[in-house]
Amino acid sequence: MKRSTEKILTTHVGSLAHPPHLHEMLRARDLDEPFDAETLDAAVQRAVVDTVKHQTDVGIAVVNDGEQGKLGYTAYVRYRLNGFERDETLTSPRGGLEARQFPEFFAGRPPGGTGSEGLAACTGPLSWKDFSEVEKDIGNLKAAVMHAHPEDVFMTSASPGVISSFSPNRYYPSEEAYLYAIADVMKREYQAIVEAGFTIQLDCPELAMDRDRRFSAFSLNEFRKIIALHVEVLNYALAGLPPEQLRMHMCWGRPERPHNTDVPLRDIADLLVKARPSGLCVTGANGRHEHEWKVWKEIKLPDGKVLIPGVIDNTTNIIEHPETVADRIVRYASVVGRENVIAGVDCGFGTSPKGADVNPKVAWAKLESLAEGAALATRELWGR
Repeated sequence: MKRSTEKILTTHVGSLAHPPHLHEMLRARDLDEPFDAETLDAAVQRAVVDTVKHQTDVGIAVVNDGEQGKLGYTAYVRYRLNGFERDETLTSPRGGLEARQFPEFFAGRPPGGTGSEGLAACTGPLSWKDFSEVEKDIGNLKAAVMHAHPEDVFMTSASPGVISSFSPNRYYPSEEAYLYAIADVMKREYQAIVEAGFTIQLDCPELAMDRDRRFSAFSLNEFRKIIALHVEVLNYALAGLPPEQLRMHMCWGRPERPHNTDVPLRDIADLLVKARPSGLCVTGANGRHEHEWKVWKEIKLPDGKVLIPGVIDNTTNIIEHPETVADRIVRYASVVGRENVIAGVDCGFGTSPKGADVNPKVAWAKLESLAEGAALATRELWGR
């Protein structure tokens, strides 16, 4: 993982819009409807090339495949692993206290979450069903990078914790046993991405999001114990992999919503920094969490860690002014050091070609503003 040693590097969290024809094929696969596998593979390859080039064209330094081969950031494991069974009765968790406080807001709104239209439960022992899908993702990204020449490359992968969050356990004797079983199978995917030479981003939104969605009735201390277990399992899954090739993303959920019941970063940051990855992607641009750059005055970022704060809000179609972006970057740099900051986005933009909260064309303009803001911050922080 490159660091901001000469300038502020830029990146994002992972998901970018699919072309409409690709999205429809991925949706057909998700719904267990007929689709042509060769046509789908070709469409994914083309989309990855185009998406990587678009990222470099707008000035993003650390790029990925835009998750073009996945309908959602966690639901994809159902096609790769044995032991998961699609369940039409399952829906993404909507929220606890927040949803009860604002029922009118949530009425009729899609719950968001994985991108899948049908979630899966764990109903049997987990094992690999089709590891070739991982190899295809790696091959597609390698080919695209050869054409675009970005400064660095990452690939996203679902963490054990977020898989357990969206795919409930109906087989293993306990939640802890389930988490470790997921880790035992997913570590093969993690290792393959690292061995390909990419930085792997472990998606761990449940480390903050589940406080309201699943555990609103728990005390803070009880929730912290859950986070500690998830971090322990994540570290187990990543054992032996170089921390400098690992980064993790946590957040309070992607969709635009009140967020007034989010657990404060101050209450969990000390647990997050115990995770093995060197890079930590945190929400930092939306109105509920922008002030939390101050948390890093109180909680020291450990040596070797890199903070990847969101300085672009993924939930609004307002395109941030580059000076606003630069101000946000400089605030973080003033606390943790300029070389320990990579400028990012609060969360993913979603893979729907219609956009989720942000129109895809607007999302690209926001990424361009991110690059322009990072250039302004570089001038201020390096004097050039």
